[in-house]
Parts: sequence; structure tokens; C-alpha cells
Amino acid sequence: MSSNRPIRSLSLSERRYLLWGLLFTLPGIIGLLMFTLYPVLASLYYSFCTYSVLRPPHFVGAANYSALFHDNQLAVALKNTLLFAVLSVPLGIVVAFLLATLLNQQVRAMPLFRTLFYLPSVVPGVASAVLWLWILNPQFGLLNTALAAIGIHGPGWLADPAWAKPALALMSVWGVGGWMVIFLAGLQDVPVELQEAARLDGAGALATWRNVTLPFMSPHLLFAAVMGLIGVSSFFSQPMVMTGGGPADSTLFFAQYLFANAFQYFKMGYACAMAWTVGVVLMFLTWLMFRSSARHIYYGGD
Repeated sequence: MSSNRPIRSLSLSERRYLLWGLLFTLPGIIGLLMFTLYPVLASLYYSFCTYSVLRPPHFVGAANYSALFHDNQLAVALKNTLLFAVLSVPLGIVVAFLLATLLNQQVRAMPLFRTLFYLPSVVPGVASAVLWLWILNPQFGLLNTALAAIGIHGPGWLADPAWAKPALALMSVWGVGGWMVIFLAGLQDVPVELQEAARLDGAGALATWRNVTLPFMSPHLLFAAVMGLIGVSSFFSQPMVMTGGGPADSTLFFAQYLFANAFQYFKMGYACAMAWTVGVVLMFLTWLMFRSSARHIYYGGD
């Protein structure tokens, strides 16, 4: 039913609280407008211009967007990014979920193990890239040395176009501590009484996991998949430090190519068009993932 009650005006004390609240949040609001909203709107305008940063922008309409369809290097970068997403995102989710399951057990020194598994996720990207350059070195790296100890001749990893993307995907698993914490929190929210009821009904461990644990974890898995997809589109620092896009452009990802256009070729307008195009595609894919998975996702209380 619609209500015809008049809108109540704020009292003097409520106005005072509102004023103080706005004053306290004013620095954050100004920062949001200056460092987020303005750059976003400016990049949208520059995407319709030829802009070298060194000279004023010149409006050219949709020329930058039409040029995207004829850029072979962009096609290579998008293909590499897509393949890397197929490799790294499912692998990272599976490893993070398994680690969270192990860390959800009641054993001694569990806080220590949780801290140790989470620490790699807070290591800066450049530092982890330098570390993995040593681990993946084909001649004296730790990984190939360990493989040689069991009689396996390791590949060239980052020096081999066929193994470069799998090597980076393997490296990305090292930093799944953030997802692990999210999954661990979700596992601790799974109702124990439902798991016990399933066991009393004769369900085994696998059946209990599939019919009780997995439905409650489905929102967390969907969140990880969406964030992983978005994160792959901005995967930049590690391949830039470790491979520079090589060998033979096998690790040239979208974020690297966007950076090159903006700050090496000084084609800022074209780079903005790239960013907006991929941003719209990511928004559509995110919407599609939420829409297509709605009937398979269980939210507690639904």
C-alpha cells in the first residue's frame, strides 16, 4: 500500500549529526571524486580522441574503437589473457579450497599453519616475481633441481613459449592465501548439524561434501571466480618483470599491451578505448555469470 504521510523534516540534532558526518567523510568524498570518478570520466572522453599526453587531445569519434578490430597484437594479448585465465583461475580456486578444507581441521598449531599459508599472498608482486625467476630457472632453479632428483628433465619454463603461461599459472597458485581465507570463513559457517544429519542418514564423506558443504560454499566460489576473472585482466607486474611479454609474445597479456600503448607508444586515447572495451566485456561476463548461476547458488536462508 502506498503511504500519504508527509516526509518528516530533520530535527536540529539530526541535522547536526548529518553535518558532522558529511564533514568527517568529506576527505574521502573529495578523494573519490578526484582520483576515481574524474579519471574514469576523463578516460571515457580520451577514448574518442587521439591523445599523446604531450599534446592536447583531438576528437576523432569512434576511430580508436574501430581500430581495435584490426590490431593483431591486441588479438594476441587477448588470446594469451584468456588462456591464462583458463589455466590460473580454476587451479587457484581448487588449491585455495583444498587448503581451506585442510586448515578447517581441529589440530594443534593451526593458527601457525594458517599464517604460513596466507603470508605469500601479502608479498609484493615484484618481489614474488624475482623469487620465482630463481625457482623457475631452467638450469639451476629449485623446481628443475627437484624434478631432476626424481629422474625428470624439467622444461625451459619461462624460456619456452609452450611452458611460459603454465609457469605463470603455477606461480599464481602461490598467492591464493586471500581466497583461502574467504573459503575458510565460508567452511566455518556451514551448519555442523546438517553435516551430522547427513552422516546419520548414511551419507559418506563425499556425499556430505557434495550435498551439504558445496551448496553453502557456492557463493564464495562464485565470488572467487568473478574476482579471478577481473584480476586476470589486470595481471601485469609479474609478467612484466619475469618475461617482458616473451618469449615470442607468449606472455604478452592485455594489461601489458595497454601499458605499452599508453606509456611507451604514447597512444593514450587508443589505450583508453582498449580499457573501456574490455571493461564493458568484463561487466557483461560478470552479469552473465551471476545470471546463469542463480539457480545453482545457495544463500543461507533462501
